[in-house]
Amino acid sequence: QVQLLESGGGLVQAGGSLRLSCAASGRTFSRYAMGWFRQAPGKEREFVALISWTSGYRYYADSVKGRFTISRDNAKNTMYLQMNSLNPADTAVYYCAVGDRAAPIKSEYNYWGQGTQVTVSS
Repeated sequence: QVQLLESGGGLVQAGGSLRLSCAASGRTFSRYAMGWFRQAPGKEREFVALISWTSGYRYYADSVKGRFTISRDNAKNTMYLQMNSLNPADTAVYYCAVGDRAAPIKSEYNYWGQGTQVTVSS
């Protein structure tokens, strides 16, 4: 079992920045791919970014490419999402997830956090 806890969400004005964290506990963290997804009200949960367990492969949704940066520190069992140039369309609950394969597909992830709310005001 892997337990995930997100933090760092909040309210920010358009153009601002936030840094999300995802702390993992349980099984060996470093062997898993990890990802960030988000879900806005009334919408499906969508892929945001992923990172392989070695950090050698990172992949982003087109909507966040160039603005968001995913990283991880296996020694601290923590993954991060640095979000810059935020806009109201980024408003959502952000979830971190762990899976065996680095893929932008929800079904590839076995463990999920409870989510952290990000709200961007215009």
